[in-house]
Amino acid sequence: MSDYRVVSSDNHVFEPADLWSSRAPARYIDRVPRVVFDGAGDYWYYDGHRVIGATAAAQAGQRFEDPSKLGGPSTMEDVRPGSYIPEEHVKDLDIDGVDVSIIYPTVGGVLYSVPDSELLTAVSAIYNDWLAEFCHANPRRLKGIAMLNVDDVTTSVKELERSAKMGLAGGMITVYPPEGSGYDLPKYEPLWAAAQDLGTPLSLHIASNRPGPGQEFASSEKSALVKPSTLANADHWVRVSIGDMIYSGVFERYPSLQVGSIEHELSWVPHFLDRIDFTYSQRPSGIKGFRFQEGALPSDFFHSNVFLGFQEDALGIQLRDIIGIDQMQWGSDYPHGEGTFPRSREIIEEILEDCTGEEKAKIVGGNATRVYRLD
Repeated sequence: MSDYRVVSSDNHVFEPADLWSSRAPARYIDRVPRVVFDGAGDYWYYDGHRVIGATAAAQAGQRFEDPSKLGGPSTMEDVRPGSYIPEEHVKDLDIDGVDVSIIYPTVGGVLYSVPDSELLTAVSAIYNDWLAEFCHANPRRLKGIAMLNVDDVTTSVKELERSAKMGLAGGMITVYPPEGSGYDLPKYEPLWAAAQDLGTPLSLHIASNRPGPGQEFASSEKSALVKPSTLANADHWVRVSIGDMIYSGVFERYPSLQVGSIEHELSWVPHFLDRIDFTYSQRPSGIKGFRFQEGALPSDFFHSNVFLGFQEDALGIQLRDIIGIDQMQWGSDYPHGEGTFPRSREIIEEILEDCTGEEKAKIVGGNATRVYRLD
């Protein structure tokens, strides 16, 4: 695969311990994320809630060395330096055979789970400033995705515009808003318009749910691990959000808008495509709803406007002709314990063994290069 440019469409940073405490306005200083040692390991606390442990970035490659050691407490000293030092991040890209890293948060992603909206807006802006600085160390190879709080759409549009000026390559919005605030509502129109005008893709990343009944995905207060049943069905939230966008005509009104499903894998897509078209054409609730122009079907908009970040999904690769080759973007999930670092090249050769050279080139780099407008 050395002939192909490899872009990891889902890499992560693990934010430095003093990121928010050193930059927060005085009124938030006691509420922003901070690291607390509990006697065994370090954990991030946010507005009184424990949200994630240092283990999230301390076990890169452990699955290949000794899987029995995965999990358990870790300290910030155990975290891989490439998680928060840009020069070390680039060194790890070289080790892994990756040309460009599309970067999402680790701690920042689960911050969506705490209810206070003004606080989320504040911590997002601080993170975006730091991420822009991180990427400026090597702007050809490090491409950051801004955190956006869409509770207040006007504010999120301003932050998207500010982040784009700082060089960030896209925006991450909650994968699932609170009940009653779905992405089919008119209030989001300015955000869709701004993202299209800027040419900036928007991402729906796993575990970024805003609080609501049945949405307590990211909290680690009651359990050190997410329930397996919840994790196995995590694509539920992204299916509802993308369905809301499609059925309400978002992509017909904004045909250049790109929205990504990140880290939900691929194999849920064929059934979803069948169901959204069947519901539109055969069910009363669909037939009496919004009608697309020129006979278009919901699946047409999925294929033209939705991209799909995945890591290892053999079934999804088998179903690639139904899913859409042009939508699939491989990512390593570095530096998380379930990621493919440092064996990414080996793994993508294996999972894409039956793909043509053209398909491989698109999946491991070409599609991400197009969507994120890489040079």
